[in-house]
Amino acid sequence: MSTSLLNASKANLTLRTSPSLARSYAAKPESQGGDPRREVIRRVLYPSQLRNRPTPVGTWRSDVGRAIQHAIPSKQAHQTIERAWLLHQRHVRKQRDTELRRKFECMKKAMDELEKIDTRLYLEANRQEDPRARSRTEVDLIKTLKTSEVRVLEARIRGLFPRELKIPTDTPSRTGWNYESRPFPRPL
Repeated sequence: MSTSLLNASKANLTLRTSPSLARSYAAKPESQGGDPRREVIRRVLYPSQLRNRPTPVGTWRSDVGRAIQHAIPSKQAHQTIERAWLLHQRHVRKQRDTELRRKFECMKKAMDELEKIDTRLYLEANRQEDPRARSRTEVDLIKTLKTSEVRVLEARIRGLFPRELKIPTDTPSRTGWNYESRPFPRPL
């Protein structure tokens, strides 16, 4: 390296800072002369000195260790409570599983009975259908529809609850009843 570069790197360079480059985020904000109630609320909710005293909103308590020790006096008591909770969860899970098993068995009996009574209905009920597949009549119908009606037809998935129907509520809608509403004809 040249000596001029070494001398320049060793030289003490003074840094000039302009007021615009000073850190303003760390400085204390100046009062804007706004609503004093806002400042009072801020001081109450976020006090500046929190050492050795509880917060006003209850997020920190100095006696929490003592309260837990009073409620659960020993590690053995804590483990007993944990085991009891896990046992309760296991009982709830077993009840849920037995209920689902019972419902499945009832559905299986109903489907077996339907197969004995009418094979065609049984096959129709168990037919696997591709929701994206379109019949020939649907394809022909799509060619004659407007773009918005095509979107409505494509958004409908067979077997699901129609999106355009509303969920029943206790109160009527604010706009009233739409008398021009009609279901979109879906060919089979």
